[in-house]
Amino acid sequence: MAGGIAAAFSTARFTDLSATARPTKRRFLVMGMLFVTVVINYLDRSNLSIASPHVSAQFNLTPTQMGLIFSAFGWIYGPLQIPGGWLVDRIHPRVFYPATILLWSLATFSFGVSTGFAMLIALRLLVGLCEVPSFLINNRIATTWFGEHERATCVGAYTAAEYVGLAFLLPILGWLLTTFGWPSVFFVTGAIGVIWSVIFFLLYRDPHGMKGVNEAEIALIASSGGIPDLSERIKARKGTEMSGSVWTNLAIVLGRRKLWGLYIGEFCWATTNTFFLTWFPTYLVEYRHFSFINAGFYGAVPFLAAFLGVICSGLLSDYSVRRGVSLSVARKTPIIGGMLLASIIVGANFVDSAPLVIMFMAIAFFANGLASIHWSLVSAVAPERLIGLTSGTFNFVGSIAFITTPIVIGHLLTTGSIGGPLTFVSITAAIGACAYIVLVGRVERVSE
Repeated sequence: MAGGIAAAFSTARFTDLSATARPTKRRFLVMGMLFVTVVINYLDRSNLSIASPHVSAQFNLTPTQMGLIFSAFGWIYGPLQIPGGWLVDRIHPRVFYPATILLWSLATFSFGVSTGFAMLIALRLLVGLCEVPSFLINNRIATTWFGEHERATCVGAYTAAEYVGLAFLLPILGWLLTTFGWPSVFFVTGAIGVIWSVIFFLLYRDPHGMKGVNEAEIALIASSGGIPDLSERIKARKGTEMSGSVWTNLAIVLGRRKLWGLYIGEFCWATTNTFFLTWFPTYLVEYRHFSFINAGFYGAVPFLAAFLGVICSGLLSDYSVRRGVSLSVARKTPIIGGMLLASIIVGANFVDSAPLVIMFMAIAFFANGLASIHWSLVSAVAPERLIGLTSGTFNFVGSIAFITTPIVIGHLLTTGSIGGPLTFVSITAAIGACAYIVLVGRVERVSE
């Protein structure tokens, strides 16, 4: 009886404080931390594409060999997404994320002392291994800190970070490369990550443990579909359903048509993304005959466009939700429209001037940015207790594109098919739009 009275009193006090106090805004600090983390993540994932013409020249690598090196990231990143999701459901982000940031940054730093093809492959595998949990943790943190009326903005912010680092830092990294040599690109980006891993560990907490968070902010998150006590719920389930059959859980996340629409769409979106993160600089220099300096400045334009596309997508989608538009329409419209528009990249095959080539690339990457809020669908659709596993499966299927796209494009370029890579990317983007239209249907949490 006394416990019931105490609980009722606590609930009443919480409700009263939540109703009268202005919510604090610590969740936006967390959004900023995810943004910085993903900037570093993608710099370390894609800096090889910037250095690749110099690296391939120094070690006498063929396009096929460079394609294999680019692809090696996905060989280990993809297959480990599902076990990575299992770990994300069990290890607290405050511990797990800084550890992975530190390890992938040390691997990145080591690229600067590479001695040839075998070492490049090994280090690329190591970066892929250490980055496995990154976006799965991002999704767990976004689900913890943001409700449906703000989550797409959060996802958009950290997804935009994939491009902002390259959009604004590509010219700087190009200057480092030409001034100090290609190893300097890896030394600098690796050192930045090591420093950030320490800062993240010192700053991050869940909502109930973060300094400066009041009960009104926690109530706001919870009332709009966020799960501010997600870590506590996961901890409470240990030893019960969380330790149930792995195969039973996999059957759930692999046995739903709605989820397969997300998985296929992610693969197709990632194909366009992977082209820009791997072969794009080399494509400009070796097959469109841009100078290294021009490739640095011109090449930054599509990344800036993608950054703007992601920001616009998240803000407009959340604005639509707040205005009463259904979650299905608000989330799926920019994704489907973006993937259809991304197929315009094939137009670059039919022009010769540098500005027109970059125009088609920029429109396509802007459109791919519009489609990049798909992680918000994972948060909204995945079974609550299997968010990590669903995220891992989603990212696993998408990461197959990290493996296949560099190899396919390298093969097409080796055979002299300069237009083939963009045709391949264009068709795949259109298939992704169809997957969202036909398979996903209404956006609602999948039942078990």
